[in-house]
Amino acid sequence: MDRDLNLKRAETFSFVNPWIRYFLFFFSFLFWVFSLLIIAIGVYAKIQKATDTVRDTFLIDPAVILIVVGVVMFFITFCGCIGALRENIRLLKTFSLSLTLVFITQLAIAVLGFFYSDQTRGALGEFVKKAIVHYRDDLDLQNLMDHIQKEFKCCGWNDYMDWSWNLYFNCTRENPSSERCAVPYSCCAPVPGEAVVNTMCGFGVQTQKFLEANKSIYPVGCADKAVLWIETHLLLVGALALGLALPQIAGIVLSQILISQIQDEISSVL
Repeated sequence: MDRDLNLKRAETFSFVNPWIRYFLFFFSFLFWVFSLLIIAIGVYAKIQKATDTVRDTFLIDPAVILIVVGVVMFFITFCGCIGALRENIRLLKTFSLSLTLVFITQLAIAVLGFFYSDQTRGALGEFVKKAIVHYRDDLDLQNLMDHIQKEFKCCGWNDYMDWSWNLYFNCTRENPSSERCAVPYSCCAPVPGEAVVNTMCGFGVQTQKFLEANKSIYPVGCADKAVLWIETHLLLVGALALGLALPQIAGIVLSQILISQIQDEISSVL
């Protein structure tokens, strides 16, 4: 009887821990659904554009960035989800390797951004310059720039004069635009008690000196304000970085444990 009991236990025994397997499945499934949501938002934003995106802004188009990020997430989480459910070693290895590459890439960008801060600032400056140049051509870029300037209380990248890069705001005499020498309303400092936002508050500001412009807008560039914000919110930045890294590390560790358990299961059968 003991022999029959031992045989029964041997038949039901598995090296694969069901808690790890199903936790990895639901973990991947959750982010898989999230990736579909990101893709849907990106596609919707792309379809809703009133005009076609300018070629020069394709790589910095927020809608395109959302779609690319969503597709990458979809591929990675799909491998983890199906790999855990079907105990497929190849899919689990693909999931683990992809997550590892993403994590290393993010870590490398963070380290390079810290040690090569001037080059990073220059690269971000090029991004913002393109956003300013095509401010009126792409609604997503316009909303992004307005949001950044409102949140950081800044104007332009270096200062408010950067808006001369834009065709409509260019402050040359040859410019026939009605917005010549102006800045977007998102640069303007709110007036106490003002119920309706004056969208023309930045008109003619580029003809004014810094101290004079400071009376109606935020003349400081977003580059300096961003650095100041990071320095005063180091705890929040660290928490966000940790919150981004922990799920990736957890996915890598769990997938490697599950791969090892599946291999032990296969070895025991052979």
